Amino acid sequence: MNPVDDCGCGDYDVSRRSLLKAAGLASMAGVATSMFGDVLTSTVFGASNANVLVVISLRGGADGLSMMVPHAEEAYYSSRPTTAIAKNKLLYADSTFGLHPSFTALGPMWLLGQVAGIHAVGLPAPNRSHFDAMETLEDADPGSSARIGWINRMVSGLAESPDVFDAMQIGDTITPTSLVGPAPTIATQAFSDLAMPFSKDPVMSQRVSDSLRAQYAARGGLIGEAGLGAITLAGRAAAISGSVNDGPLAGVIYPKYSELGAALKSTAGLIRANVGVKAVAVDAGGWDHHVDLGYRVNDTVKDLALCLAAFFLDLGLDAGRVTVVTLSEFGRRLKENGSHGVDHGYGNAVFALGAGVNGGFYSRWPGLSAGTQVDGDLAVTTDYRSVLTEILRARFPALDTSKVFPGISYAPLGFMH
Repeated sequence: MNPVDDCGCGDYDVSRRSLLKAAGLASMAGVATSMFGDVLTSTVFGASNANVLVVISLRGGADGLSMMVPHAEEAYYSSRPTTAIAKNKLLYADSTFGLHPSFTALGPMWLLGQVAGIHAVGLPAPNRSHFDAMETLEDADPGSSARIGWINRMVSGLAESPDVFDAMQIGDTITPTSLVGPAPTIATQAFSDLAMPFSKDPVMSQRVSDSLRAQYAARGGLIGEAGLGAITLAGRAAAISGSVNDGPLAGVIYPKYSELGAALKSTAGLIRANVGVKAVAVDAGGWDHHVDLGYRVNDTVKDLALCLAAFFLDLGLDAGRVTVVTLSEFGRRLKENGSHGVDHGYGNAVFALGAGVNGGFYSRWPGLSAGTQVDGDLAVTTDYRSVLTEILRARFPALDTSKVFPGISYAPLGFMH
């Protein structure tokens, strides 16, 4: 299990509690956004084998300098005398970068050219507050006062009337900002949580459904409409929950007690069930390494790698239509602190895996010399929205990405085809 916050960083704790409070009454039956409208009357099946984007948020501010190590930089080693990773321990090192040794489980995918690491990526301007940086990252439209997330804009651009199953948060009932907006979305701990109580007993389930439907219809107004929508959603979820929860595939083993593993297991089942999902958001907590970076990042990277390796195996034949991208609100400072950890920084590493990926290391690398740093941090030379745009253009060619990420300067790096 990965704790949400393993270092006691107050800013991170406040941001999580604020988001939980904000969810409030909007969380109903595991659904954390509105689900009204005609989309809820559509049939469960009939979705095509469309491409899927899975966005894994490394909550807390992952240390990209430990994940994709710039071993050619003397400043990396001199700035981290107790926490730097020796070059001879790195995986798949080229002349500039190498992977953290705990990425071993992703070795087969790397060798097949299905993993890309992109460095010096981040927000247009430094922001070292967990809450503010997450909001900015997931809204991805700094010129707008509307709180609409980029995934919500994505699914809105892919369908005139987005379906409630188009975009989901799996593993948490708190809707991330990336999913907030006019398109209906779902946030749930597990897909099975969406089904009506007694879903395995059709007679009892129907009685409960009819009773609740009558109560919400009598209530009327916003609450009544939300309740009726939730009941309809629960019925749809029950119809496919067997397919979604029928896993993992034979021989696939996720790490025990891993929250990320549990969420990705549900995600794999959801994708295999072919309900038409286009984007899934998943959180991976525990990346705020202010203390004891060495063993903490070893554990978090190992869990991430094991879970991703199991996930792609669990997808079976559907792996060919799934792309994963990792994001984190910011990187960490170049210099280690007195607690053998690293504090909030700026530039970071992003990873893309799976369908459409051209494997390898990518970066407009700025270097780590004093003259290239931004207040002691790795500089950002690639806007994270440009990375996401490259993925969306490759995997969803009909999508107008200028409406998903308005006003960005798009400069592809070539890690997608």
